[in-house]
Amino acid sequence: MESQIRKRKFIVFDVLLDISKNKALYLFMLPGLLYFLLFAYLPMAGIIVAFKDYKVNLGIMGSKWVGFDNFKFLFSSDKVLRVTWNTVFLNAMFIFFQQAIAIVTALFLNEVGSKVFKKVTQSFIFLPYFISWIVVSVFAYNLFASEGGLLNSILAFLHIPEVAWGQRADLWPGILVLFSIWKYAGFLTVIYIAAITGVNTEYFESAALDGATKLQQIRYITLPVISPTITIMVLLSVGRIFYGDFGMIYALVGDNASLYATTDVIDTFVYRSLRTIGDAGMSSAAGLYQSVVGFILVLGFNALVKKYKSEGSLF
Repeated sequence: MESQIRKRKFIVFDVLLDISKNKALYLFMLPGLLYFLLFAYLPMAGIIVAFKDYKVNLGIMGSKWVGFDNFKFLFSSDKVLRVTWNTVFLNAMFIFFQQAIAIVTALFLNEVGSKVFKKVTQSFIFLPYFISWIVVSVFAYNLFASEGGLLNSILAFLHIPEVAWGQRADLWPGILVLFSIWKYAGFLTVIYIAAITGVNTEYFESAALDGATKLQQIRYITLPVISPTITIMVLLSVGRIFYGDFGMIYALVGDNASLYATTDVIDTFVYRSLRTIGDAGMSSAAGLYQSVVGFILVLGFNALVKKYKSEGSLF
């Protein structure tokens, strides 16, 4: 027992000594720590709302404790399995295609010799990341409108039967994937270009002297070197696989019940439920459910990565 206490004292002393030696570095780190403390860790106390019949006039502590009743109400709905499946399926599609397109685009731009073309292309593909989904929804409406929409106008000109886009739930997962690629792939591309830029050029020069083609250099040098970056980006995305992109889906789909079968995710379902019945406890229960399952998935995926390639894992 005394040895453990002595060991802890040494650890505290080492930490304080390190802080005193690197005051400037810790000072730079302070804003980030404060941000996570205020907006990530302190709000965790609000988890208690998921186990209460929350009333605004009574406050969190004054509201009645109901245990797991909010979770029972949430999972008693036959729609929960559907929205859970939609959330996981759509996010899995988003992750796969965003990452694949971003990696291919980054590899292509890395091989382009013209710096001007490379910079202009990066700017164009990065631009959609800053455009609001509300603005995108206006373009989407004019594109997919049943009457007077651009796509149906083109189909009519080509004497092809028009499509009722607002009623074809089977088409919208693909449409949402295309929009997500357009929005986020450019951002990921810039990250992967930065990772590729950090690869030692001597590797490529040695490979070229040995007669390796560009595809072989990409396969045996570039991809293995940037694989830890790819793994980390995928891990971060997997952590939010139970969170639908509420801004995108609600802006593009809205309250169109005809598309709920394939586009309704946990976030939109909870939002409509909260808006209809005003139950903050149920929405908190859904948020806790998403967080716990997402955390478990991150741990599982990280353990899987660590087993086969330890340097690519987060921890």
